[in-house]
Amino acid sequence: MRTIKFLLQKEFRQIFRDPAILRMILVAPMIQLIVLPMAADYEVKNIRIAVVDQDHSTYAHDLVESITSSGYFILADYNTNYKQSLTLVEDNEADLVLQIPPQFEQQLVRDQEAPVYMAVNAINGTKAIVGAAYMGRILMNFNNNIRSEWMHQPEFNPVPVISLTSSNWYNPLMSYKVFMVPGILVMLVTMIGSMMCALNIVREKEIGTIEQINVTPIGKVHFILGKLIPFWVLSMIVFTIGLTIARLVYGIVPLGNIGLLYGFLAVYLLAVLGLGLLISTFAATQQQAMSVSFFFIMIFNLMSGLFTPIESMPEWAQVIAHLNPVSYFIEVMRMVVLKGSGVSDIAYNLGIIALLALVFNTLAILNYRKNA
Repeated sequence: MRTIKFLLQKEFRQIFRDPAILRMILVAPMIQLIVLPMAADYEVKNIRIAVVDQDHSTYAHDLVESITSSGYFILADYNTNYKQSLTLVEDNEADLVLQIPPQFEQQLVRDQEAPVYMAVNAINGTKAIVGAAYMGRILMNFNNNIRSEWMHQPEFNPVPVISLTSSNWYNPLMSYKVFMVPGILVMLVTMIGSMMCALNIVREKEIGTIEQINVTPIGKVHFILGKLIPFWVLSMIVFTIGLTIARLVYGIVPLGNIGLLYGFLAVYLLAVLGLGLLISTFAATQQQAMSVSFFFIMIFNLMSGLFTPIESMPEWAQVIAHLNPVSYFIEVMRMVVLKGSGVSDIAYNLGIIALLALVFNTLAILNYRKNA
């Protein structure tokens, strides 16, 4: 214990001696946590639409009014020529073209159905998918309104209709910030902890102090613990500040036990910091350590399930995602913070993370003896 105490004193002095490291650890992630959820909005608005109205009937006007009053679309053009509207898409002045064909109203009244055609600019895939989904929902509501209107007319023969009522559990307003902020906090803690930890041992190699440590009777386990514990503590502080920002800025209050969240975080940090230490035992320079850490962090973040559900990925990608510690912590964060889950609900995730922590740190200790 005395050896570890001296090592920790040395490590903390090195960290607090460099203000740039402290700013990178404490200030940068806080700014990112405030800015990213506000900027990276999943909700797409101001979709420019060109309407080709070749019917000019009452129902056609009502449909256009429903679209423009939804708040998602901006009417970029209104004409009767489809080719003219298509040039607006080619000139990037419209994102979507809706064509209302001739005899739209007549066909709708006579046959109780009428087609419309929609062309979407798919260069921006997200905007195209979301815009088409919005348009589909507006058309469905338009259909329902017409059906309700006709149901009150005596000559109309009503047909059975299945009505659907839904509610959103754990996120009633479907606020994307509610499920994004916990995930972004996990990403920031992972990036700061693992990358700073990866650079630490390599820095000792570059400035030559690792040779002085190697000639002392300090054991490998004590050395690794001395490198791991300071960043474990700092990552805990970053996480605490992040939870405070989530509560004060976004109003997110964990429904579950906060102690359970910190308990999982404690094991999780052992895993990601152990990975950082393992990388640092392989790397010869800080540049190498930074490059390798960035490589893994990018894969971890993109395949964590934060941006794309893991179940939607190909099978080979799901196998990789199941080896990704970030995906387990993001799932636990959402379960505890939004759903109020207990120990039994996260036991499987905790077991996997504990196993990864054991593997990474054991490999770091073994590899330090070979290469340091």
